[in-house]
Amino acid sequence: MGAVLCNVLLAQGIGELGFTTRVSERLMEAYSQRFRTPVRSRVEGWKNFARDAKAAPTGREVELLTRVNYFLNRIPFVDDEKHWGMLDYWATPAESVSSNGADCEDFSIAKYFMLKELGIPVSRLRLIYVKAVKLNQAHMVLAYYATPSSEPLVLDNLEETVRPASQRTDLVPVYSFNDEEVWIEARGRVGTPRQIRNWTLLLEHLETEARM
Repeated sequence: MGAVLCNVLLAQGIGELGFTTRVSERLMEAYSQRFRTPVRSRVEGWKNFARDAKAAPTGREVELLTRVNYFLNRIPFVDDEKHWGMLDYWATPAESVSSNGADCEDFSIAKYFMLKELGIPVSRLRLIYVKAVKLNQAHMVLAYYATPSSEPLVLDNLEETVRPASQRTDLVPVYSFNDEEVWIEARGRVGTPRQIRNWTLLLEHLETEARM
C-alpha cells in the first residue's frame, strides 16, 4: 500500500469506506457505463435497504444479521473468471451490486461492510476462509461474535439461515481476519490484514470509490 493511500485511509478511516448510503451519483453513473446494466435500480434498492435497516430499533443484532444475509444473497453467484476475467478478484460491495454478480468472497465482503455501517463493531466480525467439505474447495463466510468468547454465527451465501458455527460441520476454518487482525487456526493472531494482497487492493478500490 502506497504512502499516499495509507495517509488517505488513516485520515478517512477504513471504517468509512464501502458505505452503502454514501454511494454518489457520480459513482452510480460510472458503474452504469462500465457494466451496461440497470445499475441505478439495484443500487437504489441497496441504499434504501441500508437506510431502513439504520432506522430499525437497536439491540436486535441477530435479526439484523438475518436480514442482511438474506438481502445480499439475492445477488446471483458468478465465479471470478467468468465475471471479472481473472482467477481471484475481491469486488467492492458497489461493484457486486452494480454488476449483479458475486462469488463467496464478494458476498462476505459486502455483508461485512454493510454490518459495520449499521453499527456492528468490527471486533464482532471476522471474514473467515474455510474449506467447504461438501464442495471440496476453499470458501469464505462472515462470522459474528456476540462476545469474544461466544460461539460465532455464520453468514454464508450458500444458506439463507444464519446458524451457529457448531451447526456448520461442513465448514473447516483455515484463517480469519477483520480490519484489525489476522488469525490462523491453532496459532492465533499472526499479523494485520495489510499482509493480505487482495484486501489491500480492495481498500484501494474502496478509496477510489469514496473519492467519486
